[in-house]
Amino acid sequence: MIRHYQSGDEAAIVALWNRACPSDPITMDLFTKRVLIDANFDAEGLILFEEAGDLLGFTLAIVRRLPLSGSDLEPDDGWITAFFVDPTRRRNGISHEMFKAAETFFRARSRRRVYFSSYAPNYFMPGVDPDRYAHGKQFLERRGFRTLYSPVAMDRHLVDYQVPQDVIDLEETRRQEGYVFEPLSPRYITQVVEFNDTQFNPDWARAVREAINRGVPLHQIFIARHADQVVGFCMYGGYDGVQERFGPFGVDDSKRGTGLGKILLYKCLTQMKASGLHTAWFLWTGEESPAGHLYFRAGFQVTRRFDVMQLNL
Repeated sequence: MIRHYQSGDEAAIVALWNRACPSDPITMDLFTKRVLIDANFDAEGLILFEEAGDLLGFTLAIVRRLPLSGSDLEPDDGWITAFFVDPTRRRNGISHEMFKAAETFFRARSRRRVYFSSYAPNYFMPGVDPDRYAHGKQFLERRGFRTLYSPVAMDRHLVDYQVPQDVIDLEETRRQEGYVFEPLSPRYITQVVEFNDTQFNPDWARAVREAINRGVPLHQIFIARHADQVVGFCMYGGYDGVQERFGPFGVDDSKRGTGLGKILLYKCLTQMKASGLHTAWFLWTGEESPAGHLYFRAGFQVTRRFDVMQLNL
């Protein structure tokens, strides 16, 4: 039968998750953080399929109760951030039944669009991985989801990392022009948060605030400034305390093409290697975007691809 989450389901959900998605296992701590204490969590949106007391399917539907920024509750939008079925029971209509329940959940809340799975802040993956979960993508397509765009995850081994001479020369040129590249200090924290909120997106501003609040050292956050104006930043170790996770990272639109992003990226990678890390990685960028090209030139390689998908209700 289809039912909703009840207290006490947690261990069975995590065990089912790890059987169904061995490429992306989860811990109870991460499930608690990303699901149970998410401000937007609604037990009616955590849809389960159960048979004879055995949990066989899971779908997580989200609508926004708390604005990510300002007062915007994104009233037209909903998200499915994860779904899966016990490997022994696939192709038995379980996902179909769960998605019917999910669509009922969204329609009851007047949603017009459903995304898989670009939900901030507590997404698990940017979208469906068509290589590891081809059956999942095919199911979404049959339900009417269409692919909007396809970000990539990238990794860079740091064992052989060195700063190229052209980057060293570029930094010196920009310093002579009055630019300063340095670790974040308290006097610029509010600027960096506002810079992310206005130049990029509120989720990045949230990531900076939460990282500092959790005790991420300020020397893991680099800024570029001209006089007292922050025009770029990058950081690492800001998500879930994972030190090797790079980002977020961005430069003021008006300064694109000046190489500030390149300088910040290499300064951050240098600090990561100096701290004993062997790898830098992140989950989400456009492969053909300016940032994507910069990452390729810095030695990053694509490790996964995702499809962000949308259903119009």
